[in-house]
Formats: sequence, C-alpha cells, structure tokens
Amino acid sequence: MLNKIIQFSIKNKLIIGLFTLGLIIWGIYSLKKLPIDAVPDITNNQVQIITLSPSLAAQEVERLISFPVEQVMSTIPEIQQVRSISRFGLSVVTIVFHDDVDIYWARQQVNEKLAEAKNNIPADLGNPEISPISTGLGEIYQYVIHPKPGYEQQYGARELRSIQDWIVRRQLLGTPGVAEVNSFGGLLKQYEIGLDPDKLRSYDLSITDVFTALENNNRNAGGAYIDKKPNAYFIRTEGLVGNIDDINKIVVKNSQTGTPVLIRDVATVEIGHSIRYGALTRTTRESSGEAVGGIVMMLKGANANQVVKEVKSRIDRISKTLPEGVVVEAFLDRSALVDRAIGTVAKNLVEGALIVIFVLVLFLGNLRAGLIVASVIPLAMLFAIAMMNLFGVSGNLMSLGAIDFGLIVDGAVIIVEATMHHLGMRNAGKLTQAEMDDEVYDSAVKIRSAAAFGEIIILIVYLPILALTGIEGKMFRPMAQTVSFAILGAFILSMTYVPMVSALFLSKNTTHQRNFSDRMMDFFHKHYLPVIKGALKRRMLVTFTAVGLLAVSIFAFSRMGGEFIPNLEEGDFAVETRLLTGSSLMQTVDKVNQASDILVKKFPEVKEVVGKIGAAEIPTDPMPMEACDLTIILKDKDEWVSASTREALTEKMSEALKQVPGVSFGFSQPIQLRSNELISGVRQDIGIKIFGDDLEVLTDLSKKIGGIVSQVDGARDLYLEQAEGLPQIVVHINRDRIAQYGLSVETVNQAVNAAFAGQSAGLVYEGEQRYDMVVRLSQQNRQGIDDVKNIYITSPTGIRYRWNSWPMYRSNSAPTRYNARIPNAGSSWD
Repeated sequence: MLNKIIQFSIKNKLIIGLFTLGLIIWGIYSLKKLPIDAVPDITNNQVQIITLSPSLAAQEVERLISFPVEQVMSTIPEIQQVRSISRFGLSVVTIVFHDDVDIYWARQQVNEKLAEAKNNIPADLGNPEISPISTGLGEIYQYVIHPKPGYEQQYGARELRSIQDWIVRRQLLGTPGVAEVNSFGGLLKQYEIGLDPDKLRSYDLSITDVFTALENNNRNAGGAYIDKKPNAYFIRTEGLVGNIDDINKIVVKNSQTGTPVLIRDVATVEIGHSIRYGALTRTTRESSGEAVGGIVMMLKGANANQVVKEVKSRIDRISKTLPEGVVVEAFLDRSALVDRAIGTVAKNLVEGALIVIFVLVLFLGNLRAGLIVASVIPLAMLFAIAMMNLFGVSGNLMSLGAIDFGLIVDGAVIIVEATMHHLGMRNAGKLTQAEMDDEVYDSAVKIRSAAAFGEIIILIVYLPILALTGIEGKMFRPMAQTVSFAILGAFILSMTYVPMVSALFLSKNTTHQRNFSDRMMDFFHKHYLPVIKGALKRRMLVTFTAVGLLAVSIFAFSRMGGEFIPNLEEGDFAVETRLLTGSSLMQTVDKVNQASDILVKKFPEVKEVVGKIGAAEIPTDPMPMEACDLTIILKDKDEWVSASTREALTEKMSEALKQVPGVSFGFSQPIQLRSNELISGVRQDIGIKIFGDDLEVLTDLSKKIGGIVSQVDGARDLYLEQAEGLPQIVVHINRDRIAQYGLSVETVNQAVNAAFAGQSAGLVYEGEQRYDMVVRLSQQNRQGIDDVKNIYITSPTGIRYRWNSWPMYRSNSAPTRYNARIPNAGSSWD
C-alpha cells in the first residue's frame, strides 16, 4: 500500500502539488479560525445557581435556600459533585458535571429543576438564577470607569455606576462571544423614601399604608381606542412616577377632615443607593479611592483572542458616547497575556525551525536536500493547525509550545537521506527525469518501513497522555493531540510530498565532490568507532555502569520536588486580602487603600492597584465584605528595579505590606486564583477540607491543622477559613406577647426589613433606565437598633403597639458562611 502511494506521488507530481496547495490554503484558513488563548481551560464542567436574599442570615440562607436547591439538583444524571456556599444574603450552589457532558444539556437539566427548587423556597425569600456560561478563564477583560482630572466633583460613585449599567454594560452585552458583563463597585442608584416614625404615628399610618399607596399610584393603563374616521385614536394613561416631585405628591390617605396626607408629609424622598456588599478601589500615582468597574465574561469555548479584539473595538465606540469627562480604562486585558504566550511560542518555533534547518543542511551536506526536509515543517504545522481547528483544540502555550521539529522531520530525513545515498552509489553522470523518478522510488521503497515505524513509535509514546482525564487531561491532552497531528501530517507528507519534490528538485547530477559535511562525518566516525568497539568488548562493565547510573538517577529523582505544572507568569499579581471576620465594608476599603498606597509608592514597577472587595453584581465569586482580591498591575519585566524575579518581588511586597495591621495577604496570579476556586472551591494551591456537622468542632480542628501545616517546609500564605465569628444583633420575638396583640411574625419581620434593608415598592423610569423605589426608615432614624424600638406596629384590629414593649435583643456571634458538598455517591456536609 505504501509502495503504491509513493509510486503515485512520484508519477503524478501535479496532483500531489495541488493537494499540497490545498493543504496550505486549508491551514491558513484554519489558522485564522483557530481559538487562541494563553493556557488550556482546565475549569471543570459546572453550572452555578445564584440566589440573592439580602434579608437572610447565613443560617437561614443555608436552611431555606441552599439545602433545598442542593437536594433537587442532586437527582440530575451525570453529576460529579454538588457544593454550595451560604453567606449573609447570598447562596451559590455549584453543580459539577462529568467532563464529557454538553454544557448546554447540563444547563437545560438545571433549568428544568429550578422550578421545583423555587417551590421549595418560601415566597419572597429569593429567586434562584443560573450564572452566565463562562469559566475560570472567562474573565477576559476588566476595566474601570473614572472621571478625568477636573471632573471628580461632577461624577461621583452613583453617577459612574449608572454610566456603567446603562451605557457601557448595555452596549457590551451585544458583543459576539460575551456571556455577561458583571458590574463591580459604585453606588446603585435608588429612589429612597425615608419614613419618619413620629410622623407616621401622628397621622395614624403604618408602613403597609405607604406601600399600598405607592403601588396604587405608579401605573400606566390603556383604554383601547376611539374610531373617528378617518383616524383611530388610541387612549392611554400616564401614571408612572418619573421624579422625586411625583413621588412626593402621592396620597397615602385622607384625614378625617378630608385633607390628603401625602408622601412628603410622612417621609423624605431623595436619591439614595442600595445597601452595598462590595466595592472597587483604584490606586495610581495620581489618585486613589473608590471606583466603578466591569468584568467582561467570555462565553465558554469562544476564541479569547477574537473576543478581546471585539470588546476593544466596542469599547472604542462606547467611549465616544460617554458623557464628557468620563473614561473607560482596562486594567486586565487577556490579549496582553495571550500575546506574550503566543509570542513565546512563535519565538521558540522559529528558533527551533532555524536550528533544525541548519543541522539538516550541515549534516546532509546538500542545500537542496536540507530545504526539502525543512519545507516539511511549515506544511506539517499547517496540517496540525487544520486538525486542531477541526477537533476543537485551542492554540496555547501548552498545545503549540510542545512541538518538536526534530520529531516532525524524522520521516522526511530518512527518505531524503536514503535518496542521497542511493544517488551517490551511481556512476557519475546526469540523470533524466524518468531515471530520477525511478531512483527516488527505489530508495524510498527500501526505507519506507523504517520511516513509517519510526513515526508510529513516536505516536505510541503519546497514547498514555491521550488517555488522561480530569484536570490532567485538560492540561496535557491538547499537547499530545497537537504533536500527534503534526507527526501524522509529517508522515503523510513523507510518503507523498517528499518523494515527489525530491524527484523534482534534487540535483540530477550524480557527480559528488567531498565537502565540509563529509569531512565532519569522518571526524565523528574516527572517534565513534573505537568507543563502540570498546563497549562491545566490555559488555559487563557497560551494563553495570548503566545500572548504577539508573540507580543514582532514581535516588536523585526521589529527592526532587515536584508540581503539576510550572506556574505561567501572567505578568500581574493577585493578592488575596483578608481582614478580621465581621469587618465592615468601609473598614476593608480603608485597609485596601492603605495597602495600595504602600505598593504604588514603594515599588516603581507597579502601574496601578485595583481592589475588588466583596461580591460583584453577579456574585459568581461570593466573597465576604472583609475579603478583597487585590490586583497589582505591573510594568514590563525589563522595567523592574526592585527585583529581577517574580519570587523576589513577591517577598519584598509581602514584607512592605506588614505595615498594614490586622490584614493577611496571600500572593497569587489573577487566572490562577480564579481557576483554583472554580475547580475545587478554594483559592489556594492546596486546600484541606474537614467534614462534619458541628461548626465549633470543625473550627477547632481547622486551627489545629493550621498549626501543623504552618510548620511544613515551604508552606506560606496560610489561610484559615473562619466559619464563625460574625457579629450580629438578634431580635427575639416573644410569641406570647404578639399573640396577645393579635400580631403575626410576618408583620414584625416586615418592620425590621423595611427599617434597615428597605423594600422595593416599584420602579421609577428615566427614559430607558429604571431604578428601584425603596421604602425604609430615614437615615437619621436608622442609626442603631434603638431607633427601631420607636416603631409602632398596627394590629389587625387597628390598634398600634410600640415596638419596644415586647421584643428582646441580644448580640452574639454567628456563622459567617456554610459550605456544603454532596459527592456523586453518598452525601456529606462540611
């Protein structure tokens, strides 16, 4: 079969030439379509369910939301693991599927189960939603929105957040390949109706009366149409509120004298903001403080390089529509990392190809023969790229960086060298094309088994890598696939293209003159032959020496350190920052600004520092308010002056940050940090999980394990997750007293919720923008729990009771979060 292929290739040079041209066209087309990224996406196959419930503590979130969702989702087939995080006001349930499951099928199964999960969650406590279709490598573009110098007073945190939500985010969402744009930081604008308890009591009104009035006075309606020939006149009412003045004029009730009591009589209406659970800070050499940002999340499986280009193009257009004095500026751009990674790959490939070509020409002693063999390299690469695009293998540092050109040209070298040797055995003279074809055919047929088996043996070496699964498979299988594609292409070319082009372009003049290559090979033979003969005479000595070296190598290998894969230098640092459990948002902001100032002022390498505190608008990364991801944007490495290596710079920064008291810092990298959390649920490289039902016991055990781990050589940046210690004020409801007054728990809960968190009573539309209209106690009447004691609760009989006459208050320490994990077989919680 191989003989016939070789003969066909030599006899039908035009057909093989056309096939080669087709391969070039196919390869170039595939190269333009090939997904490009820095590293393989090793994130497991998962779907997240996010539920926001601002009024619930961690215990209630776990009991009323996370647990019902977990139980419903655990019945879905092909699940590998279910885990959850329950924090104050937030539940995130992560369902991990097997890697071979289609993500859209998985999301469909989860979506079908969501209806059942919602039925198991008490009404008005939360609405579970599926997170965007993205992965740990999906955060491809992160930016901040800030005013230009001189416009700081014109654009505050609330105005910038509105610009992000209604101008920047809205236009970015239409970008191909973008799954979601996650807003971070700033103040979410609301129309705040601040109630005055004393005025409510003086007008004999309750909070429920205010809600009813707002809902009944914020609607539009239609009245069909009137047929008036030749026109039809459609009728509609405009009853939606559009500004503060409209809200102030809403009638709550009419007094006994007929005088209307308006909203402005019992409340202060103003532009406010929602309660924050996250913030974003930005520190440069010119300015520092809070900012507003966004995270562009790429659709899973999309071409990162192409999507970033589309996002940048869209950002350029969006910048022209922004209000004067506002700037959108990227601080993390995946294309920079991709360019560095692909640049490294391209540099290595070019250098490797040049070295191979030089060695081929040098050892073959024939420029034409060397170029023929070298031409296999780009053709095999184009074939590999075409196959990568066909099988969905992305181009990255792992898949492309592992290509060895020596392996690729192995078969071609054998064919060409055999041809050169066969021609050298002939008498001096000039061959016709037919004679040249026969010579190439005879030499290729004699050696084709060696060429074929050489390539097959190399392919067999990569079969174990192709059998890897899980994270290992996602990391290393693209490398094995790419190398296999390249070797397969080289094998096909060595049986078709190489014989054809050898017969066509090799010199037909068989007269040979000794050259530098011949003299060099004579030199090697002169020293090589005595060594071989000596080794054959002393077989036992050579054998024992080899065994001894093997034993020494095994011993040395057992003492070497090991890791899954060397860390890719992303070019920037991500610092996991933690304050004491229960720290407030503003306390975290102050500490982060302090740390950022130190980094910017002491290290010239730092361009800017961006801190993402707490949770974003879509909390796919559910951090508490005392946690922050500090992103340190660095200059190019050739501009570093404080240190020459990443490790040394990390040490110096860690030492400098010790000036910030009460804060722990753990250094990592942005992609590495995010990928670790999505894969295992922990951000660190190594995580130890303890399973059990008693949080106090688990906390004690974690402290003991932390003490042991801290003594291990090489362990650093140790972080102990605090499961308890969240300070809270508990309002204990005396059921005997509320039964005596004829009140319900729901009435009491509504009073607490409206007093501090606030409740939405509708929407206010400003053109296409819409904002919540929230009812809560006014700022001066919600400074502390004592203010709530002055609220009056209205019983069903219309009698009003003072709040502080019957509840009890106590302060205690509560769990900060609940983690749960349900593996694919059995159940266990931690």
